[in-house]
Amino acid sequence: MRVYIAALILALLAGCSSNGPRYYSPDLPASEYSLRADLEQQYLAWKGTPYRLGGMSRRGVDCSGFVSRVFDDLYGMDLPRTTEHQADLGYSIDRDELQVADLVFFKTGWRTRHVGIYMGGGEFLHASTSRGVIISSLDNPYWRSHYWTSRRFAVRD
Repeated sequence: MRVYIAALILALLAGCSSNGPRYYSPDLPASEYSLRADLEQQYLAWKGTPYRLGGMSRRGVDCSGFVSRVFDDLYGMDLPRTTEHQADLGYSIDRDELQVADLVFFKTGWRTRHVGIYMGGGEFLHASTSRGVIISSLDNPYWRSHYWTSRRFAVRD
């Protein structure tokens, strides 16, 4: 029996080292854990969905369509469909004031914009043109150099 319990504990511990959802982040206030957990569940549901310009389904989604769907699913919020219109929502915040569920925006070309949802810990959830729905780091040199603005609106209690 002890061998079985030890094997079970080792299997559980091995699962803890996977790249799966990370519900604990030491830099997050307790009030933001549930928001991050909600976003991680959305990530698991959308992971593997390819990028498709104008798409809003799990067959293909673009960045603003993804943000719109997530906020509708989680918060019942009907966000505008385009990145430009989403960038007009709420109020502007500095990058060092980011909280979970804030929107982060990037200028990726002369007229091209990109949007994602901040998850805390320097990470954001988005629909990448090359990799589909993924979690990326704001400290990635590409995203750091293309960062534009962040916006906040009421999704917290």
